[in-house]
Amino acid sequence: MIAGMEPEVETAPPHGRSTAVLPGPDSPGTRSNALIVSPHQQSYLDALADAGVEPSSELSALSIGSYVCQARAAGQTDQAVWDFVEPLVRNDIRDADAAAEIRAELPSPDAAHSTTADYIRIATDRLC
Repeated sequence: MIAGMEPEVETAPPHGRSTAVLPGPDSPGTRSNALIVSPHQQSYLDALADAGVEPSSELSALSIGSYVCQARAAGQTDQAVWDFVEPLVRNDIRDADAAAEIRAELPSPDAAHSTTADYIRIATDRLC
């Protein structure tokens, strides 16, 4: 020990309690519904927006992208990825239309095809 230097002692918190600052609101009585995304995930969301994709929510867009990445990681064929993701995209388009108070119909085949292709391409490039 060096003269004049006191040992630094830090006590651990009681079992089951953390001293870490948790994400969300500062006030103990309030709740936050904010979605916290990483810079990597935000890059994916930004690329979707740049491509003109309008998901019903960021969470939905991230879920679809996650499915793409899981299928890619599992070695699924391009067609298998497409077959799994396209119904998710169709539902999301319908949900986005409903949220925008547009009559929620099945999206046109061209719109669904184009949006599905964008999701798969962008998720593969930016998220996986």
